[in-house]
Amino acid sequence: MLILHSIIIIITLTGVAIGRLPKLRMNRATIALVGTGLLIITNAIELDQAYTSVDWDTILLLFAMMILNINLSLAGFFQLIASKIIHFASTPKQLLLVIISSSGILSALFLNDTICLMFTPLVLEIALTLKRSPIPYLMGLAVSANIGSAATIVGNPQNMIIGISSGISFVDFTSALLPISIISLFVGWIVILFIYRKEFVDNKFEIPNISEIKIYKPLLIKSTIATIIMIAAFVYGFSIPLSAFAAACLLLVTRRLKPERVFREIDWSLLVFFAALFVVTGAIETTGISNYLFSKVESFICDNVVNLSVISAVLSNLVSNVPAVLLFRPIITTCPDPTNAWLILAMATTFAGNLTLIGSVANLIVAESAKKRGINLSFIEYLKSGFLIAVISIGIGIFFFL
Repeated sequence: MLILHSIIIIITLTGVAIGRLPKLRMNRATIALVGTGLLIITNAIELDQAYTSVDWDTILLLFAMMILNINLSLAGFFQLIASKIIHFASTPKQLLLVIISSSGILSALFLNDTICLMFTPLVLEIALTLKRSPIPYLMGLAVSANIGSAATIVGNPQNMIIGISSGISFVDFTSALLPISIISLFVGWIVILFIYRKEFVDNKFEIPNISEIKIYKPLLIKSTIATIIMIAAFVYGFSIPLSAFAAACLLLVTRRLKPERVFREIDWSLLVFFAALFVVTGAIETTGISNYLFSKVESFICDNVVNLSVISAVLSNLVSNVPAVLLFRPIITTCPDPTNAWLILAMATTFAGNLTLIGSVANLIVAESAKKRGINLSFIEYLKSGFLIAVISIGIGIFFFL
């Protein structure tokens, strides 16, 4: 049966990495869910064990952050902030710097995928109106969203898993990774300036008036207050999932906004995907596969910052960053310095998202949104700067943790 279980796990993780299975209309969520069902049916993991293997704190945190982000989006918060910030730029170099810095900062607080979804149309509109090539600015948005998200526990889904699993406080996590993220954002700016140097001739321009942004003031005020309360709770050491959930509950108490409008925007498939992946990795543990694999590489990974960083980055691009973190979770707890190992894992798996276009969902959101406007951010085009930025930023992270 071990061979059968191994085959199911390999097919599931391969499908998750690719995003589909040949000749089947299945996405990552359905692949993971069906894989989970097969593992339970074949007794790779008992149903009760499957229930307990799901990290409900992580699911709750992700669910709560979705509600918060949806309310901010409906209120016009992200579009308003982006439009105000971008008006500080008067040259191409400044415009790129403003996009990178604002995307990086906001991604640390509101999930990198959300920022890419909200910022891409605005960046495209400005670049095309100014008759500039949109590609460098789209690259700046994508890589900075990934880099900035590394700075906090709520910046991306894999950090949420790490934050809950490790027990590292919000402040300690940010204190360790914020400096690395800031330096890496600057590196990203420099690399893109160099790769696309013809685009960044210092010709002054005026940012055009963009499409009218619809602001829903009562919801904007309420959402902003809820966000401030949540961040304050994080800083003061309250439970991270509970703090986020309390903020979400506050936003769901409303006389104006219909609940259906919020729940319609929630990415339910992502929640299913996470829950199913927890069960798949739980099965890897219950079948003894993880013990066998990690017994061969445990000392090799735990005793060396470079090894852990490089292997994490490579695995993240093979199976995606969330599954990579879940696969590493059993071994990290056995490392001599687990806190440091968790932080290295967060840094490497997040920065690895910039290695290729398919390295993170944030990249794909930017590319697909641009494609709808006739702009092709291809795999090769992304590699020109993304790969170099990822390698340098991971190198910076390794230096900080040595």
